[in-house]
Amino acid sequence: MTSLALPTVAASTLPIEGSAERWPIRRVYCVGRNYADHAREMGSDPDREPPFFFSKPADAVYAASEGIPAGGGDAASSGAAGATGVAPGTTPYPPRTEELHHEVELVVAIGGDRELVDLDPAAALDAVWGYTVGIDLTRRDRQAVAKSSGRPWDLAKGFDASGPVGALVPAERLGHPAAARIHLEVNGATRQDGDLDQQIWSVPEIVAELSREIALRPGDLIFTGTPAGVGPLERGDAVRATIEGVASLEVRVV
Repeated sequence: MTSLALPTVAASTLPIEGSAERWPIRRVYCVGRNYADHAREMGSDPDREPPFFFSKPADAVYAASEGIPAGGGDAASSGAAGATGVAPGTTPYPPRTEELHHEVELVVAIGGDRELVDLDPAAALDAVWGYTVGIDLTRRDRQAVAKSSGRPWDLAKGFDASGPVGALVPAERLGHPAAARIHLEVNGATRQDGDLDQQIWSVPEIVAELSREIALRPGDLIFTGTPAGVGPLERGDAVRATIEGVASLEVRVV
């Protein structure tokens, strides 16, 4: 038996709607500028340029309704949040930033029992286990500095608790939503309001393209881009994100 130099931390997991089972998170990838209006508001040309991907740490994604227990791991078995955790229904304002932005997104969960490489878009939906809604929280000020200096912007996207999500819904129950309202409110006022059919690259195209870059495996999550209207969040803001017929979440910035 292998002896480990350090204690292991339980894998991050997400709840599955209507089930006692949990979804283990393996890796998390995100698609940049996948809605034309958002690409324009960020100063880019949305004319179907190839999608680009970035990533978040697996433990940065968490169920908004459960928070993150002290010490990380599985919220279902680790107890209430402590001093270093995240309380249920909240998301912390990150340190060393002055401009935190919200980006509501459809999140895709990859299933199956094997690695997936070089998929054809026509078969890519077979790899999708389920869906939920998520918020890609972004340190916009840190991202702007990194972009202007030609440096990676990992810490603008991959900081602690940067990916609150709703409960996963299996595709066998939901189907594969290609058109649905995607909507985010802050303190009851609409900030983002679009439709999944406005995506430049569809879910099967995204899954197929990513499978040509890396080997997708069960447990991988993909955030599929955000519509126009991204904007700042302040401490105390109440945020509600919804994809109609799919999932919703609510968090307060603390």
